[in-house]
Amino acid sequence: MPTEGVKLLDMWASPFGMRVRIALLAKGVAYESQEEDLFGGKSDLLLSSNPIYQKVPVLLHDGKPMVESSNIVSYIDEVWPNPPLMPACAYGRARARFWTHYIDEKLFSGGRDIWLSSGEADQLEVAKKEFIEILKVLEGALSGEDYFGGDSFGYVDIMTIAIASWFPAVEKYGKFKVEDHCPKISAWIKRCMEVDSVAKVIPEAEKICGCVAYIRKLNGFAEE
Repeated sequence: MPTEGVKLLDMWASPFGMRVRIALLAKGVAYESQEEDLFGGKSDLLLSSNPIYQKVPVLLHDGKPMVESSNIVSYIDEVWPNPPLMPACAYGRARARFWTHYIDEKLFSGGRDIWLSSGEADQLEVAKKEFIEILKVLEGALSGEDYFGGDSFGYVDIMTIAIASWFPAVEKYGKFKVEDHCPKISAWIKRCMEVDSVAKVIPEAEKICGCVAYIRKLNGFAEE
């Protein structure tokens, strides 16, 4: 679907940017991408488009900026309605918003507490336990279905799989495997990775781990 006036301010490793890229690909929306240097100097366009938070992603549509990834994906779903990402019924949409809020509040920060930890055993064990509990809650939300929305890949799956792209770093620094504790989430990740829009966006695990190692270095942590 050729589309004029769609530009995404992004950074390749940002799981929140990945959400928007997956949604745009799922919709077949062509867009221009501008890679931002979040560590060396953000562009004037990013700073003017998102002056409050000054972070990616930002979607510019006909020059109008949209910020916050869950908000952007909702906008994409409304402007380009086919194929739909949100459930058709009001209850389903409300449920999707609830789980998105839970994911945004818990999942990335839970993983960050592990990969940005000092490695102190007691601290790490607490972070791992809390993270695994978050995943078990999400396993319950799957309710035995293939995807969070039921039979088809949708909005909540996009919100979650983009954050899951950083799980290799969580596993590396936490010294555990998600599959050993939450097999349903692990199986769900594998199914999502077979979705074309996801497979084209999610970076290789080694690249994510390299990015996390760089962030740890910036925060004063030496690699083992």
